Amino acid sequence: MITEQHILQSSRIFLRIALGATFLVACADRFGILGQYGSRNVSWGDWKHFEQYAGVLVWFLPKAAIPTLAIVETVIEVALGMALLAGTWTRLIAWASAGLLASFAATMSIALGIIAPISYGVFTAIGAALLLGAVAPRAAIRRRSELPSVGSNLSA
Repeated sequence: MITEQHILQSSRIFLRIALGATFLVACADRFGILGQYGSRNVSWGDWKHFEQYAGVLVWFLPKAAIPTLAIVETVIEVALGMALLAGTWTRLIAWASAGLLASFAATMSIALGIIAPISYGVFTAIGAALLLGAVAPRAAIRRRSELPSVGSNLSA
């Protein structure tokens, strides 16, 4: 019998995989792994086109900052994507993902208009990340009083 608990657990796993894969596929696109620029289902196809797109979104920053921003953004997306797939610190990673996605939505809305982040499902992804953070199990944190003292029997 499928219970609400089964559905909740399955949904958490699905959201983690979907969000993690989304970040990693976007990064793969930047390195040409999905194909060349102009190919079907390819947004950038190479680093040069990704940097150009990043420059459009953050037009307010000095041009010299764009390459560094592109690298930092990519490192963050890869780290978030891998952590989501691994299920590491799910609540924290989900909320960090929502924050990063919100920054994408804001810059896309300002630079390209509100339709761009809607068309790319950025607001939906933000909602998914927030929901995942809200429903992910809390990490077990032991209180100091619960920790075994030095010399105590750890198997007790």
